[in-house]
Amino acid sequence: MSRAGARHGNTLIETPDRAVIDIGSNTVRLVVYSGPQRAPNVWLNEKVTARLGRDLATTGKIPREAQMLALGGLARFAAIIRDLGVTDVATVATAAAREASNGKAFIKKVRALGLDPQVLSGVEEATTSAFGVIGAFPGAKGVVADLGGGSLELVAIEGGDCHDGVSLPLGTLRLPALSAGGSTAFRKAVKKEMKSAGWASAHEGPLYLVGGTWRAMAIYAMHKAKYPITDPQAFCLTPEEADKVAKKLAKADPSALSNIPGISSSRAVGLPDAAAMLRVMIKELAPESLVISAWGIREGLLFRRLDPAGRDQDPLLSAVAHFTTPRGSNVMDATLKAAWTAEAVDGRNRGSERIRLAATLMTRAAARIEPNLRIAHATDWALEKRWVGLDHTGRAMIAQCLRASCGQPKIVPEYLRMATEEQLHRASAWGLANRLCRKIGAGTRISLTGSSLRREGDKLVLRFDESLAHMMVDSVQVELANLADWLGLKHEMKVGNVNG
Repeated sequence: MSRAGARHGNTLIETPDRAVIDIGSNTVRLVVYSGPQRAPNVWLNEKVTARLGRDLATTGKIPREAQMLALGGLARFAAIIRDLGVTDVATVATAAAREASNGKAFIKKVRALGLDPQVLSGVEEATTSAFGVIGAFPGAKGVVADLGGGSLELVAIEGGDCHDGVSLPLGTLRLPALSAGGSTAFRKAVKKEMKSAGWASAHEGPLYLVGGTWRAMAIYAMHKAKYPITDPQAFCLTPEEADKVAKKLAKADPSALSNIPGISSSRAVGLPDAAAMLRVMIKELAPESLVISAWGIREGLLFRRLDPAGRDQDPLLSAVAHFTTPRGSNVMDATLKAAWTAEAVDGRNRGSERIRLAATLMTRAAARIEPNLRIAHATDWALEKRWVGLDHTGRAMIAQCLRASCGQPKIVPEYLRMATEEQLHRASAWGLANRLCRKIGAGTRISLTGSSLRREGDKLVLRFDESLAHMMVDSVQVELANLADWLGLKHEMKVGNVNG
């Protein structure tokens, strides 16, 4: 299902190998993917805002001009896929094609372009989006709310599976007709539709929000709060915080919203009604929290077809390893480095091992960046690059670790909005320990297997095998002292049994 890539000289260039065409009620989108199966990279993302479902609430048909716009975009997408040589293509259509009286005729025209669309039922749409969330948040338990142009899908997730999926006629293109009768009538209409999802209020866990409109809402909240990062993936709000944001958005002017970076004019138009609906959802479903998922139906299609072993892979480590390997960092060396530093920096507190391994991979890659660019680039990797399987606390910890590995362990105040001081202090210790590793024989396997770093009482002891006694130089002593001081310990270098 995946091609490794094309080789140009001594460089392996990643090539696209799979694609999804999503014929939605608001947008028709092509996403071409490359990279690891468990955590695919977006190689190309193109869309046409055709608004196929804009008249579902009135005429019940797909407008002719919307069809022409969508078909023109799809013809272009089909040509791009052919030119790229991508043969693994999944094409799906959702509410507009499913519910419009002329939906079957429209799909026949799509097939004439050489595409093979599958028209998803409401339940299939809900469960596919749910698997996208399961892929992005391993072990997640809660309710997924996927808001599209024609419908709102709700489905429960737990234990790596989903159940009780339902599709409601509450898409962003249908909400204006409901809101035309006033706010009271709007709330009653939404509550009436929500009755068929009464199971959701009894299901524990967060409400995972999927869809571009919810992401735009998160971008608004992050912008107004001057939040430290801009990527909404895994952004979390309490029900009270979300209701406060939604209350403001419900009264907002769409033209003002579109001035916020990251919110398009088409998303801005639908935000007030979606926010008003969210307030009803919060009250009816009473979720523990609200979490934004950048993964949805398209990623769910890819995730569902992985075998059990593929699904069980850690998406964070899969993505980070793929990202850092071409930058001079690999999993085997990073694992050795993480093991060498583990007891000294974390002792028995090993609750963040996967995050520490991801941070170690990045510190090794960051060491190859030109020094005057290193901190800016490396912290952007942690804070702004989209990672799945990582919450914002983990992002802050990795960024803090990377800063410390560049000799800047002081805690960044704005990171305290995402992680505790204790967590960031530990992350700086990771970075200082990685810096010490690098100083000892460039962090090679021989230098690490021939040395050890351990806490002995109130002292941090660095031991070298007799064959590596020449490594006991002043520069190593300085880095050992910096780490020990950060941990509140004394320090000492010795020659002796490194396995004792």
